[in-house]
Amino acid sequence: MRILNVTETYAPFLEFGGPPVKVRALSEGLARRGHTVGVLTADWGFEKRLQSETPKIAAERSPFGWRNNENGVQAIYLPTWFRYRALSWNPAVKRYCRARLQNFDVVHIFGLYDLLGPAVAGACCVRKIPYVLEPIGMFVPIVRNFLLKSFYHFAWGRRLFEGASAVIATSDQEAKELAAGGVPSGKIVLRRNGVEIPVSWPEPGAFRQAHGISQDAKLILFLGRLSAKKSPDLLLQAFAELPADLEGKPLQLVFAGPDEGGMRAQLEEMAAQLGLRTRIQFVGPIFDGNKWAAYRDADVFVLPSQNENFGNTAAEAVAAGTPVIVTEQCGIAPLLANEAGLVTRHDSAALSEALAQMLGTGQTRAKLEAGCAKVTSRLGWEEPVREMETLYARLASQPT
Repeated sequence: MRILNVTETYAPFLEFGGPPVKVRALSEGLARRGHTVGVLTADWGFEKRLQSETPKIAAERSPFGWRNNENGVQAIYLPTWFRYRALSWNPAVKRYCRARLQNFDVVHIFGLYDLLGPAVAGACCVRKIPYVLEPIGMFVPIVRNFLLKSFYHFAWGRRLFEGASAVIATSDQEAKELAAGGVPSGKIVLRRNGVEIPVSWPEPGAFRQAHGISQDAKLILFLGRLSAKKSPDLLLQAFAELPADLEGKPLQLVFAGPDEGGMRAQLEEMAAQLGLRTRIQFVGPIFDGNKWAAYRDADVFVLPSQNENFGNTAAEAVAAGTPVIVTEQCGIAPLLANEAGLVTRHDSAALSEALAQMLGTGQTRAKLEAGCAKVTSRLGWEEPVREMETLYARLASQPT
């Protein structure tokens, strides 16, 4: 089959979090299975990345923007004329659709609240090409710009969902949200996310050594965007309710990830007010080997989100052998509960209690750490890739 994945962000722009990692994993997985896979995405500074990336990216100019072929996937980075946060305006999308869209059997659109998806969806409807829509947890507005998001649904979102041949939910929680929002149940397809395990692992202790963290410290890790939706402030409050040390070992909290909306400054001010500034580190965005080193060196990983359609970072932590704590609002929670992690309410007292249980004298952490390998065996990308392959084949074979 000939498959086009449409996404606002794609590798090498991994600072945008889970979406570019997910789209890359699905795209390369389908390419390995013999399909022709293309990615249409926005250019967030590709030329600068060409100069700074190691190893170097072998890319070339195309009539539509930069073109990069990697691991069997051809990605086109449309020039960005305007950007606001993770939203871009890429006028070349119309020209691309006129010239190239008919070359694909099926299109998969990832994400909402951008302009690429509606433009490609409209072109698919005109050409009678089936498309799949994956909201990636954006369907229910949780924080920020409620009026703008309501306008988006009025102007584009409604037609985007109506024209889709299938809508992907990555957890039971997201499927229920979609159905409650009016998406016909017959359109909703449940397909979990997966996790990419590195070929080789960093040496134990590498992350701690790089950031001056004692090997004896009990390390609590938050890794992800520092955004209101992910509630790093809730974790900080829960941390403040714990003693300075447990079993004679100091507690250390690390926030790793890009700042969003000034959240880092809020956290730093909050930490200072609570008298915790010396026990907290902000290390900024980390990727690839540095990311896996952080997971591996942590005693516990925490994802305290208000709402999370899946929770890729929690899956990655488990793959690294580190038990996790997630809130009930995380779609991945049922896959981890009492096997590789603890599930708690979105409440600082409940989260603090879970941290104390995980890091205390009992056997909780040892039991959950032992369960990580079993859970990881169920979280690979092979199954999701096969499920997408089956769905695409069904849609492509239907009469138009």
